[in-house]
Amino acid sequence: MTQKQLSKILDERLEENEKTAPSERTFMYDGVLYPAMVCCPETLKIINTFRARKDDIILVSYPKTGSNWVGEILTQLEIASGKYDEDEQKQRQQILQDMSLFPYLEFGDPEKFERMEKLPSRRVIKTHLILQKLPRSIFEKKAKMLVLFRNPKDTAVSFFHFAKGINMNSDQKTWDEFFEEFITGEVAYGSYFDHINEWNNYLDDSNVFFITYEEIKENPVSELKKIAKFFDFSVTEEEIETIVKKTSFESMKGTAGKFGKMGKALFRKGIIGDWTSVFSEIQNEKMDRKFEETVAKTKLGMKLKYELYCKN
Repeated sequence: MTQKQLSKILDERLEENEKTAPSERTFMYDGVLYPAMVCCPETLKIINTFRARKDDIILVSYPKTGSNWVGEILTQLEIASGKYDEDEQKQRQQILQDMSLFPYLEFGDPEKFERMEKLPSRRVIKTHLILQKLPRSIFEKKAKMLVLFRNPKDTAVSFFHFAKGINMNSDQKTWDEFFEEFITGEVAYGSYFDHINEWNNYLDDSNVFFITYEEIKENPVSELKKIAKFFDFSVTEEEIETIVKKTSFESMKGTAGKFGKMGKALFRKGIIGDWTSVFSEIQNEKMDRKFEETVAKTKLGMKLKYELYCKN
């Protein structure tokens, strides 16, 4: 599949979604809400047939916490670490391109798991699935997972703009309405706060590495070194610096065209603190209270540095 074909298919999906009644743009499956544009119940039903490999590189993230960005960082680290010759690299790129329409584990048709068997190791696999829905083989094979978080205020704002940009919700839905749904967890993939609480149980798991959007944004070189060490990527300092430049927001925004019209929604601002121009005083208080009541005292909650990133 060429980039042109990929772009065309994504544009068709967006158009279909626009014609769909707002109530049918998401669907509930086993207690969790999913976007109908990229997910289907048939795939979710057999998600446990996915066969993980011990050397898989798994990125787990709540939506709009920087998963496309960090996914690209992991891909570039894997490429640099692999030291492939030109022909091998072209071959890998072709296979990966054939899969690129549904780069997330839960996206796409049920047959995708058979196709994934043909992907060469090491596979970079992204998912927004909540902890309990992750395929059991990931844990059985002890595949390493990078679990990504971002401060809740910026996540909520980014999620709102993205959902609007791809017509995940009604076109008429306002920020105020979306905010209430985010706070109560009535959004695709469920509650942001539950997501953090569940992962707190895996803090001592040597196969899980936790990182935040803000950490990578503020110290990209040192954080990429930590990621490389965790996944045993053999990369030089020079290669890390090249990857930091290649995966900067400006560079990635330059490639947005390959995602068709969806590219504009995927790469919007890429900054810390965008929430300050959107949140009302009441919403600020509400989010502060919710964070305090749910995750503030947990280790992962503290890792988010809420005082630094979410207080004026």
